[in-house]
Amino acid sequence: MRLIQTIKNIFKIEDLRARLLYTLSIIMIYRLGKYVSLPGIDPSQLQDLRTQTSSGIMSLLDMFSGGAFSQASIFALGIMPYISASIVVQLLGIVFPYFQKLQKEGESGRRKMNQYTRYLTVIILILQAPTYLYNLHNVLPSTAFITSGTFFMVSSVIILTAGTIFVMWLGEKITDKGIGNGISLIIMIGIVARMPANFIFEAGARMNGAGGLIALVVELVFLFVVILGTILLVQGTRRIPVQYARRIIGNKQYGGVRQYIPLKVNAAGVMPIIFAQAIMMLPIIIAGYSNSSSGFVVAFSNMYGFWYNLVTGLLIILFTYFYTAITINPVQMAEDMKKNGGFIPGIKPGRKTVEFIDGIMSKITLPGSIFLAIVAIMPSLAVKAGVSQQFAQFYGGTSLLILVGVVLDTLQQIESHLLMRHYDGLMKSGRIKGRTGAVAAY
Repeated sequence: MRLIQTIKNIFKIEDLRARLLYTLSIIMIYRLGKYVSLPGIDPSQLQDLRTQTSSGIMSLLDMFSGGAFSQASIFALGIMPYISASIVVQLLGIVFPYFQKLQKEGESGRRKMNQYTRYLTVIILILQAPTYLYNLHNVLPSTAFITSGTFFMVSSVIILTAGTIFVMWLGEKITDKGIGNGISLIIMIGIVARMPANFIFEAGARMNGAGGLIALVVELVFLFVVILGTILLVQGTRRIPVQYARRIIGNKQYGGVRQYIPLKVNAAGVMPIIFAQAIMMLPIIIAGYSNSSSGFVVAFSNMYGFWYNLVTGLLIILFTYFYTAITINPVQMAEDMKKNGGFIPGIKPGRKTVEFIDGIMSKITLPGSIFLAIVAIMPSLAVKAGVSQQFAQFYGGTSLLILVGVVLDTLQQIESHLLMRHYDGLMKSGRIKGRTGAVAAY
């Protein structure tokens, strides 16, 4: 009954209702675009492409595009080129002083950074689109191409580039006038859209094979446990108490107020997994260009193999420490506390505060990075346990982290609208913790 009342309250708020309906309409437009194939390609002859994208790395690309990759759609490249450009621009902010300055300029600097991200996205698309078309020529039969030649290549590159730019625009519109982070929400919708079909396939395979209903129930229970653990990873924080003085007379502080600095267990978000997977794709790319079949290439091309997952897990732990170090600056935090008359009880301001915060971050990052690595390789463990490759993707990895992070963020925004208008929140006790202040879901 509480859920029904909460839904009624959501639709009582005019602004919230308008934002939800606007978000749903944008998502509908995005999903319809998946079925618009590139001009010059016969959509009835794409079976070989669907087979290629049913497993392995290609299945991940298809999942992040919401199935548009396997449909040879105008949205086939999805939003991932924009995500790649965003990552590069963030890293440039570490290396180049100019980008560091932009990051500190507030709204104007953010707009310039976004503009550079868009320019870089177009460059990536112009390079990536011909590769996608080249793959289509290798996979599909010649009869699948109604037109071909230079005109087809040039026009298709333009259409694929425009398709991704249009998806970017849809995401920005959701962020401005809808609910949630638009780009992250579009990625999540692509992941969720595959879930019903993959579940039906897995249920059919289990009911017709060994184990039957019991095996399916065990899989679902285990999936629930993994999702619950991922939620705890996303929401986990260590709070540091900070004492702020209300009045300072001489060298003494009177009437202080205590606040807390929340340090996230997983401050790096999903970025370490993205970095690690990008590096682990190199052997596959090398094998594709050189036609190499050496033991090294074969071992690291099998994303469900032991060596692939071992190296991936170690890289994730390494990148978690790296990304946490560049996103959380203990020196800056200590300086900000000192400027505002704050201190950590029992810790001297200055260098001792920096060492204390750095020590806390090191202690909470280690278990967070290990659990993040476990979440990343969980789909491979699920496949080894007999789960189909399609359904195993929802047991962990980038897809599950994005799914959990975006859902929590969106629910937190809805709850904020309810509480602001003096309605009950979505939960009976406590409040939903999103990823505010941390890395975006993607």
